[in-house]
Amino acid sequence: MDRLFEGYRRFRTETWPTEAARYQELATVGQSPETLVIACSDSRVDPQTIFDAGPGELFIVRNVAALVPPYKPDSGYHGTSAALEFSVRVLKVKRIVVMGHAQCGGVQAMARGAPEEARDFVEPWMQIAKPALKNVPDDLDPDQFLSRCETEVVRLSLANLMTFPWVEEAVSAGRLELNGCRFAIRTGALEVYDGERFAPVT
Repeated sequence: MDRLFEGYRRFRTETWPTEAARYQELATVGQSPETLVIACSDSRVDPQTIFDAGPGELFIVRNVAALVPPYKPDSGYHGTSAALEFSVRVLKVKRIVVMGHAQCGGVQAMARGAPEEARDFVEPWMQIAKPALKNVPDDLDPDQFLSRCETEVVRLSLANLMTFPWVEEAVSAGRLELNGCRFAIRTGALEVYDGERFAPVT
């Protein structure tokens, strides 16, 4: 905890003095972010850092592999779907960004099998992504194969978003846009999906 407390003290002495008014306004009037980011839980891929966003700008949900499950309202536990519902139907966000990334452990677990220690929850969770494999050629080298899997999982999540009736309705009405991207940890480069391919953001 010492490392975390040191970070908090820096926040209070360096960041808080310039951001206090914004936090106080957010506490008074509530949040109204325009963007929902669905990102991986990977510690190397922080949307607020990558998009240089301030307090109140992004509504963020993070899970293994930045997956969006299909619409399935039942008695199960649906953390990602709950965040999606709240951001779209209550906060009225204007855009959703699904952000995958290179070297994703969840995608590796889907493509190559989960580690023995991660089979209670990671393995069944990543079954959501299995349909993405049908779009990945078998003859790619291992690195290319995983990279292609990572982009196909983003595409799958974008397709799954459209199974939520209130997402589909908002997109059709022009109130909501869906975006996909992939972040390269080693280079810091971001690629965005244009509907056909992933291209670098310049």
